[in-house]
Order: sequence, then C-alpha cells, then structure tokens
Amino acid sequence: MKNTIVSGTEGYAKQAPVLLKQYESLSFEESYAAAIDHFPQMPSKILDIGSGTGRDAAWFDERGHDVVAAEPTKEMREGAMRLHSSPTIRWLDDSLPDLVKIRKLNETFDFIMINAVWMHLDEDQRKTAIDAVARLLGQNAKLFVSLRHGPVPKSRRMFAVSAEETIKLAARHQLVPLYNKEAESIQPANKSAGVWWTKLIFENQT
Repeated sequence: MKNTIVSGTEGYAKQAPVLLKQYESLSFEESYAAAIDHFPQMPSKILDIGSGTGRDAAWFDERGHDVVAAEPTKEMREGAMRLHSSPTIRWLDDSLPDLVKIRKLNETFDFIMINAVWMHLDEDQRKTAIDAVARLLGQNAKLFVSLRHGPVPKSRRMFAVSAEETIKLAARHQLVPLYNKEAESIQPANKSAGVWWTKLIFENQT
C-alpha cells in the first residue's frame, strides 16, 4: 500500500538522503546563534514539530530535556533515528496542522520548536495549526517559529508567510512575541539563491 504524502512534505522523501547530510552539516549553535539565549536552560519538556534530521531534538535531549520529536516523512524520521539513536527521544509520525497523535499524549510542553515548517502550510492550515499548537503550550511556555522567504525549491510546496501574519495568529491565543529577527540563510546554496529567514519566539501568557 502506497504511503499517503502529508500536505507540505512534498519532495522530502525522495530527497531525504541528501537532506539528511545537508541539514546535519550545520550545528544547532550555528543555526540558532542569535536566538539561543531564549531557549530553555533548565530541564524542560520540549516538542520539536517537523524534526527533520533530529539534530535539534538530539541537542535538547543531550542537555537533559524531555523531548518529543514529530516528523511525518518516514524517510526523514527513520534517518533521524539512525543518526540520533537516543533511547530517551520519543519519535512520532505526526504533523501540522492537526497534531492528532501529539494531542493524544495529553501533555503540555515548556518549549515548542517549529523550524522550517510553517511556510509549508496554506492559510487555512496555519489557522488550524496555531489553535492546535496553543493547546500544547504550558503556562509561560515559549514557541519558536521560523519562516523561510525566497525562491521555492523545485517539487516543494511553500507559501509566502509574513511575521506580521504569524504574530496576529499567535495573538488569538495570547502568545506574545519576545523575539523577531530576520537573517539571511547560512546554508551556502540557499544563501546564493537569496533565501532569508524570519525567526520568532512567543511566550504563552494565558
């Protein structure tokens, strides 16, 4: 039986071997240099949505955090589990906008990562997704979201998403922006193509 492709993940299964090497070539510290001071220092419950190669989940896991990593593309998820074979990371086949399996855990999280995922969702999906994510945030928890801007790679599904729209969506759930920075891509190929990013951090003040 053929696997159903989750909306927004088009192209990732076929390109997984290349992407696993490409994404792992950049360290966590390089990728989040300007924002890392806002990330949890004390052991916390972390949810990494669209965990890709597992690099970010592994970084948190190595520092004593309780980590759930959700990745809907089988080839990426299984590759991540081979690269980062920690017995304490909980890997799930789940995705935005609904996060059905994560919601069934009946848990809330202190910090949620949504890196390089949000722009794969269309407008209606983004509205559904922010509702689902907000319900998973504990009191005073933080949400990290990055938005990709620039040319869309062949065979990928992406939408133009602004910081302004994302901030308005988050405000529906009293998620207050603490951090809003733009930066050019640090991946050489993306940088040369003119790709840039917006990185946002919100705090749950409900």
